[in-house]
Amino acid sequence: MLDILLLGYTGRLITRYLATHPQRTAFSFGLAARSQSKLKALVREHATLADVPTFVVDITNTDDVDKVVQRAQVIINAVGPYWYYGTPVVRACVRHEKHYVDLTGEAPWVRDIIFEFDYRASCCGSVIVPCAGLDSVPSDILAYLGNKTLKEFGGPSTTVCMSTSAWELHGTGISGGTFSSMLAHLEEIPKNKLEAAREDFALSPVQGVRSPQPRAFYSLPISNPPIQGALYPMAIVNLQVVQRSWGLFELATRSPGLVVTTSPQSGGKHEGTTKLSYGPQFKYEEFLALPSRLHSLLVVLFLVTVVQALRLFPPARWIARMIMPQSGEGPNEEQLEAGALKITNITTSLSLPNAQGRRTTVRTILRGKGDPGYLLASIMIAECALSLVLETDRLPAFAKRGGVLTPMTAFGDVLIERLKASGRIAIESEIILADANRKKL
Repeated sequence: MLDILLLGYTGRLITRYLATHPQRTAFSFGLAARSQSKLKALVREHATLADVPTFVVDITNTDDVDKVVQRAQVIINAVGPYWYYGTPVVRACVRHEKHYVDLTGEAPWVRDIIFEFDYRASCCGSVIVPCAGLDSVPSDILAYLGNKTLKEFGGPSTTVCMSTSAWELHGTGISGGTFSSMLAHLEEIPKNKLEAAREDFALSPVQGVRSPQPRAFYSLPISNPPIQGALYPMAIVNLQVVQRSWGLFELATRSPGLVVTTSPQSGGKHEGTTKLSYGPQFKYEEFLALPSRLHSLLVVLFLVTVVQALRLFPPARWIARMIMPQSGEGPNEEQLEAGALKITNITTSLSLPNAQGRRTTVRTILRGKGDPGYLLASIMIAECALSLVLETDRLPAFAKRGGVLTPMTAFGDVLIERLKASGRIAIESEIILADANRKKL
């Protein structure tokens, strides 16, 4: 049996990353796609793929999916839109007790698979992690690390009041797969499901304090020079994933026995989930960092105009299909290398103000070298899969239980360490004690 099976020809960058990984000899992987000719062409492109097994699978054929899923321990699903093609793959993984990760940013679909598969997956130990790429690994990491750093400094009782992330993206823009998912939202997903998925805590098992409402202008607290910006289009799904992490950690704190079973190695104690709680007053938001309020205004106007045009006028969708990248298309090598990502997060505690009259604050920064939506996303999802294969004993207790999880509840510090070791992603977190004093953790 293979360790990893990648579904979808569009996962070429994931394939390349796995084939050249420093730990390549420690795991096996295979490729599955609808087109035999494209699979052969992909293998010919890279000499390192000569010994990688390939499988022809029609993702719309449930029997094909059921058979191919049994070939591996972990399935990476790169075939979207997931509203159309994702559910049969998740269903087959749960049926055969396999693990699963994908690149979706479709909150209504994630909500559906939580309702349908979370309990069944937890019963059989299958780990299902949607949103394991640019949506929503960085957001989940930043909220998680902000909380962890606060607790390392102030003690386990320290809780979070507010966590805010400012995204700086430099890349080729929207991918064909993301655009296809946007059209699925507009054309196929029922309105009631869209509205339900936009509600605060739509993916969380616990209701918490409402986060700030989306707005035109944002600013990052305690930033020098000031960081400001506008609504980030993917903030909705990223917020939902962060809130699911919060909800699972909070549920583990309130009722550990309902969430995590004990292992013989733990001596009957629950394995460190309660200390990860962000606290009952936790709130999160994020935005796209821009140079000025004028830029922010122009971006908001552009987004509103485009979304309304696509929603109200079918000819606009037809034109967009003609000019936007198709699923499977992507940037060239030079464009991949030219991209970059920087996300700055400020997380503030709810504990009593310190002696200077300020609450304890953490600054966490995630930097990435390469196109965010293509190159960095492929690294993120590949390392999620490798965590399940190579780091099983070190994964958080949630992963040992199974269920529909998030990047941080499933992988936690293991994923953070692996991303930092990739050489493409840097993450640092520091306490802001005062304007001139910092303590890195």
